[in-house]
Amino acid sequence: MLDTDADNASLVHTAYQIWRKAFGMYPWPLVRRVKRCWGRLKCWLSANFPEALATLRKGASEVEIEELEYRLKVKLPLPTRVLYRICDGQELMSGKFSGSMLGPPLGLIGGYCFNNMLVNVYLLPLREVITETQLVVRQLRFSSRSKYIVIATSSTFVKKIFLLNCANGELYVGTRKLATDGEMIPCVPNVLISSVHDSGGHQQQDAMLLWLEEHGRRLHDGIIKVREEGNTRSINLFPEEAPHCSTTVTNGVRVRASAVLVPEFSNLQSDTDKYLFSYSIRMALLPEGCIINGLTFPSCQLHRRHWIIRANDVVTDVDGGGVIGKYPLLRPGEGEFVYESCAYLSSSSGSIEGSFTFVPGRYAELFTSCRISFTEMFNISFVLYCSST
Repeated sequence: MLDTDADNASLVHTAYQIWRKAFGMYPWPLVRRVKRCWGRLKCWLSANFPEALATLRKGASEVEIEELEYRLKVKLPLPTRVLYRICDGQELMSGKFSGSMLGPPLGLIGGYCFNNMLVNVYLLPLREVITETQLVVRQLRFSSRSKYIVIATSSTFVKKIFLLNCANGELYVGTRKLATDGEMIPCVPNVLISSVHDSGGHQQQDAMLLWLEEHGRRLHDGIIKVREEGNTRSINLFPEEAPHCSTTVTNGVRVRASAVLVPEFSNLQSDTDKYLFSYSIRMALLPEGCIINGLTFPSCQLHRRHWIIRANDVVTDVDGGGVIGKYPLLRPGEGEFVYESCAYLSSSSGSIEGSFTFVPGRYAELFTSCRISFTEMFNISFVLYCSST
């Protein structure tokens, strides 16, 4: 009879020794931390988005990393080196995928869609880091001594670019002025970055590692999720849970609202249109239907919206019929009506507050039924906070 427990223990020990030897040049606490980071991401993808899991590449070799450093004349921060040793980014299918995409929407970082503008970001494998960085350095006229590399970009015609500064370990995302003025926004507070090139440091962490860890936390906590639209599934960055998502229920109608910063259309040099935020409004009629004064209606229809947008001392009032020319009719069990648009704010934080006015039943019935009158319209108030953090 075979001693399976002993055999398994021997296999585990052997695998561990191989692992230690392969990563022996790196601080072991850092290796374990990076492995844990990738493990959480892969676990979530396996359960929720296996199509994207299949795009993750095996880890890069030391030779491949050294080739990148030689060709781009940079020295990768230690955490980024280990990240690529364990997983060499994503392998996406090349060629045009749909009208607004250059590849499938399987980006690990995800994105958003509003006003027919689609963004979906994926992690570049090392070979694409080289080609994209060389292209961006030429286009942006960066100094030949520039230590920036492109580590993630969008697979869509709307370009969103993330650049890692290999000298100090900071990660940036480009704004609308990236191509003309090299304008970027930091993704992680600089105070959190430490010992990016010091193997003997107490705690090595660069912005790329911190960024991926936070992304994994948001995925695991359900703050961001996979959204399915038609036959397309992708990671959607509009938050789904409090405190990043505002939810209110009135008379059986549930409205959820959240917002994300859109850095690629922001302009920090502008006095008024400095930060672009895209917001997502999701409305649905709960199973019990629309209840007004004890009466239950099998549907209700959006009539008007009234919003007040605040940023610093700037207040904008928006009042009109429906949303984007639509007056959605809500019925129980039909899922959410999703409306996504955008607004410019003069500061990196602000709020959108206001209300939706709904008609119980259908809007046309206001003029055909004596049971329903204008007085039976009802408002749903909400407050949506916008923040770049």
